[in-house]
Amino acid sequence: MAAIAMTTLTSAPSSSSSSLLEPCWADGSAAVNSGGPRMSSMFGKPRAGAERPPQSPLAECNVAILGCRGAGKSALTVKFLTKRFISEYDPNLEDTYTSEELVDQQPVLLKVMDTADQDGPGNCERYLCWANAFLVVYSIDDRESFEGCRRYLDVLARHARGCQHESPVLLLGNKLDMEQYRQVTKAEGTSLASKFGCLFYEVSACQDFAAVQHVFHEAVREVRREAERSQPLRPLFIAEERPCLHVATPATLATRQGLASCTLNTLSTVNYKEIPSVAQAKLVTVKSSRAQSKRKAPTLTLLKGFKIF
Repeated sequence: MAAIAMTTLTSAPSSSSSSLLEPCWADGSAAVNSGGPRMSSMFGKPRAGAERPPQSPLAECNVAILGCRGAGKSALTVKFLTKRFISEYDPNLEDTYTSEELVDQQPVLLKVMDTADQDGPGNCERYLCWANAFLVVYSIDDRESFEGCRRYLDVLARHARGCQHESPVLLLGNKLDMEQYRQVTKAEGTSLASKFGCLFYEVSACQDFAAVQHVFHEAVREVRREAERSQPLRPLFIAEERPCLHVATPATLATRQGLASCTLNTLSTVNYKEIPSVAQAKLVTVKSSRAQSKRKAPTLTLLKGFKIF
């Protein structure tokens, strides 16, 4: 992977000014400041308490910003990281920045690579295998940048077919503030995004911060959804309801043996009173019921010489 050029944004020279950006390489390793306090991980975005215990690392999400020169990739990156708009950048510099974000109440370590392709997506191996999601940017007032997005989308589609893994892709029309000079209609952007199966947004790096933040957070959401879809399905076991079979325990066997012995003793010994068998119980019940019916039956005695009215 080619080495990525490192830059640091600084304010006007003064005794109290300090570096506003801690750059890092494409593999995620941050440039370490050997002396002085630890610098911020983002363009002046304070990260108080960023040190976390090693046993609970944050989930990481790598996003690569692609597009032709002048599309506004660096302006979008800085807008998202600092809420500020800077119009001029060095088009030959490529940086990777790290920001701790909270997306849907879940923290994530978001790494953004601001790419600088000299001649389109020719040397793209450095970010194809690194990024989890891609933002393909064009300018709505530049038809050439829109046509350049087709080449980037073609490269991403071929890469997805080759590795059999689809990374989320978002097509982004930038410079919405240049509506009066628009050369690419919104319908064209929607049609191109539909052709390649990616999301489509139109934003402005110099206007609303919430719209820019929503695009980056939506990229994180798409990465999470793709991770959930790629998880292997767990086998589903359906329990069949069957009648429970009573297992004979030693206590049950002892009880049954005791009842059998009692029955034999009752038949052989008259004076030994024990629990009768089922047949004996029925016989005793019938005899007792007959005796009771005989006792309760009304009797009438007729004597000679008496009349009954």
